[in-house]
Amino acid sequence: MTGEARDPSGDTGPLDGVTVLDASRVLAGPFCGMQLADLGADVVKVERPDGGDQTRGWRPPAYGDSDVAAYYLSINRNKRSVTLNLASEDGRDLFRDLAEKADVLLHNFRVGRMEKWGLDYETLGEVNPELVYCAISGYGEWGPDRDRPAYDIVLQGEGGLMSITGPPDGPPVRVGVAVTDIVTGFYATQSILSALLDRELGDGGGQKIDVSLLDAAAAFNTYAAMYYFATGEPPVRRGGKMRTIVPYQVFETADGYAVVAVPSNNLWSKFCAALDREDLADDERFATNADRVEHRDVLEPILEDEVAEYATDELVSLMRDHGVPATPINDMADVYDHPQVRARGMRTSVEHPTAGTVEMPGVPMHFSRTPATVRRHPPELGEHTDEVLRELGFDADAIERFRDEDVV
Repeated sequence: MTGEARDPSGDTGPLDGVTVLDASRVLAGPFCGMQLADLGADVVKVERPDGGDQTRGWRPPAYGDSDVAAYYLSINRNKRSVTLNLASEDGRDLFRDLAEKADVLLHNFRVGRMEKWGLDYETLGEVNPELVYCAISGYGEWGPDRDRPAYDIVLQGEGGLMSITGPPDGPPVRVGVAVTDIVTGFYATQSILSALLDRELGDGGGQKIDVSLLDAAAAFNTYAAMYYFATGEPPVRRGGKMRTIVPYQVFETADGYAVVAVPSNNLWSKFCAALDREDLADDERFATNADRVEHRDVLEPILEDEVAEYATDELVSLMRDHGVPATPINDMADVYDHPQVRARGMRTSVEHPTAGTVEMPGVPMHFSRTPATVRRHPPELGEHTDEVLRELGFDADAIERFRDEDVV
């Protein structure tokens, strides 16, 4: 809880000693909570007694022979789960008790819900001035759309990402993972860590953080947005190609597809040599990247015809032999059998009480002194309710009363 001493061994990550009360569900908030948990924080996941986080029911697929949703497992490791009925006054009182002892509170309820329950930052900050309170929502806490519900696919469209994703002559395409949710989770994590650092370096006080999916999507557009600001013309879908670099694209090969990236003149020379087309490197129309972009309508068909003669593996090997970045289009089986992915610990597993050995992506943050690790299985619903309530000082009789009264 707040001010708890760190483990001097440093074996549980740089956030050891930090307690997070995570009342979020679905993806953006739980993804943020998982990052904090991977970094060593004690993340207490607060869920409804009647089913918990919605993603527990998002199956198929389930893992192995269990009924545990793969989606839920993907974003909830290293946490403890407690059930609390926040519609009850006793449930809200218990939540306040937890918040009083927490360093961080994270939620993604609709705007205004926590105020209605008396669980808003102003109220909880009175009893815990050190609290870092992060609220995630679809559109933020002010503005004309603050009350609208939001899901990732809506924000991929509304935030501009779909307008630049997909083939030029086809419909807009959703990115294959819920990218606006995930990037919002990243921004929330970054904000929380910054607020914790400010608390330590400043006067010891916490603060409120407001993170929204629409804001995150607008920020995530980065250079695509700047293309518009610079030209006044919104960028369009280009499929596997890029507006400002040629060639930097997906090529169709004799038996599939490959990605080749040639973002410099040095690599352009190597690319031409790999294809035995040094004449292209000597052609003034293609001398610089700006020239290649200007004459892409001429150059791209030439390169596409050349590449189409090679099998994917042959092309990739040829490019790599010449120092040109290239890869086949890996599916998930390819990715998690990739020798570099395995060498970096990015395929890991954890034992689950009902799903057995659960494989999952590893932790991508590597520290020399305070390693981030996978320590706990994604918790079963309410698995740690009794444990956490005992830490608050309640005995077995009180906990049983809470259960009888549907508080937990």
